[in-house]
Amino acid sequence: MPFMVYFKSVTIYSMSFLYLFVGIKHFTNPSFFEAIVPPFFVFKESLVYISGFIEIAIAVLLVVKKTRRIGAYITIGLLVAVFPANIYLFISETARDVLGVTKHQALIRMPFQIPLIFIAYWHSQESSSKRFSIISCILFVPTLLYFISI
Repeated sequence: MPFMVYFKSVTIYSMSFLYLFVGIKHFTNPSFFEAIVPPFFVFKESLVYISGFIEIAIAVLLVVKKTRRIGAYITIGLLVAVFPANIYLFISETARDVLGVTKHQALIRMPFQIPLIFIAYWHSQESSSKRFSIISCILFVPTLLYFISI
């Protein structure tokens, strides 16, 4: 198995595990996530549970090769949908206090949505150019390290 194919499998399973872990956390500690839901959204607790369910579904869909593409596209949609929470985390001192992050840390968190989307798109592709795969591999390492560290 060529290294790039092997490493892509590692990234798929790693991201699947992370989405599963975070998805479960939505159910075990919903108040953590409710704190970063912007105030203009109603039914915060329901939104937290829905997004947690979607993350768990993404984890399963990514692992199964037949459903990986749809799982990756759902991942992209979810990352776009939850981006307002990252903005709110940056602008809300209350949200930052609940999550225990500084304004600087909240700012650093926002751009990581881009490599997550990039990696999800890579996962949606059965095969991709060598350049795209190399860029995705390079993006994966710091992205994974960042999310493990928080």
